[in-house]
Amino acid sequence: MARMIPEFIASPESPAVVTEGLVLLPQDTLGAMLRCPNILRHPIRATSWAIRMLFGLFSLTLLLAVIAAIPLVNILSLGYLLEVEGRMGRTGRFRYAFPLLEIAPRFGAIVVGLAGWLLPVWMLTLVLADYRLVAATSDATTSLVWIHRVTVVLVTGHLLLALARGGSPGCFVRPLKNVLWLIGELRRGGYFERAEHHVRTFVSEMRIGHHFWLGLRGFVGGLAWLVIPSGLFGVYSRPDNVGQLLVTLVGGLSLVLVLSWVPFLQARLATENRMAAMFELRAVRGLFCRSPMCWFVVILITSALSLPLYLFKIYLLPSDAMWMTTLVFIMTIYPARLMTGWAYHRATTRRRRAFWMWHWFWRLAMLPLLSFYVFLLFFTPLFSEHGKRVLFEHHLLLLPVPF
Repeated sequence: MARMIPEFIASPESPAVVTEGLVLLPQDTLGAMLRCPNILRHPIRATSWAIRMLFGLFSLTLLLAVIAAIPLVNILSLGYLLEVEGRMGRTGRFRYAFPLLEIAPRFGAIVVGLAGWLLPVWMLTLVLADYRLVAATSDATTSLVWIHRVTVVLVTGHLLLALARGGSPGCFVRPLKNVLWLIGELRRGGYFERAEHHVRTFVSEMRIGHHFWLGLRGFVGGLAWLVIPSGLFGVYSRPDNVGQLLVTLVGGLSLVLVLSWVPFLQARLATENRMAAMFELRAVRGLFCRSPMCWFVVILITSALSLPLYLFKIYLLPSDAMWMTTLVFIMTIYPARLMTGWAYHRATTRRRRAFWMWHWFWRLAMLPLLSFYVFLLFFTPLFSEHGKRVLFEHHLLLLPVPF
């Protein structure tokens, strides 16, 4: 993804970050957030921009939540979060941290449009079911059956045409224009070729393969670091077994050390798009010495954001309603990924290491913080539906899902 070139070739306007003498120039401008117009000179345009951005953020969060609720497909969600982290690590600019923001509003418009038309059909179906229970053979029930059938056919045709036209908000509220558009397209010819081209373009902009591969590598790399400490940490089950207690203490200490580095190892993987970067601990430790306080603040905030999410594992919703829980997960994990990428970028832009007492102070300050986090993590199997399996989930670093 990233293309390495000598530093003197880099354009000053390109989103770049200098890392170990090289400049990374990825295609991070794709899907960049549009700049806000001057609110004093163009108040209407600025208001329109704010509404569009808010709707886009809502649609983007909803899209990621739906993806995260689907097993295996949720690797795409992790890949997107890592892409966000990588963009922040490379550029340090907030406006490049929303790669799908241009596509998300269209997805939100489709969801709202479908819901607006399918809700009346669903309510009519419920009324018809009641009529069939009360008076199945009455004339009113027979008439309602035909009304229901005609409504389903018309609404289905209208929604298909609205989606064929692109799924914009106007397409869902102008059924007659959809019919006229279809007639015009059939007369013109070549509709299916053009539709295929637009669909291919839309899918290519989502970069599904890239996000899935990035998410899979981030998941495997994070699991490789976390599985052994988590397994040791979950050994303790009998109060009278001293051996289990010692193994659990060793696992807890190992987990404290691993949790202090894995977030930034994943940030390095996402920034440089290399699987080997996930295991370059020496390089990450060197970057920590350049900006230790920022990294400590990120660990503090991400740990605080992570713990409340375990409460959603007390009772898991049915699979068809899981997206409501993953919505909260995405809203929590997205800012954590942004901050981690920003802290990594800040460290890469600093040339000198901090004074040794300064970075050792913050290094030691992480120990009680993460020790307290791991101590609270020890009790999560007591109230989670998954039992001790919850110790291996680490939703902030692995899949952003409660199952």
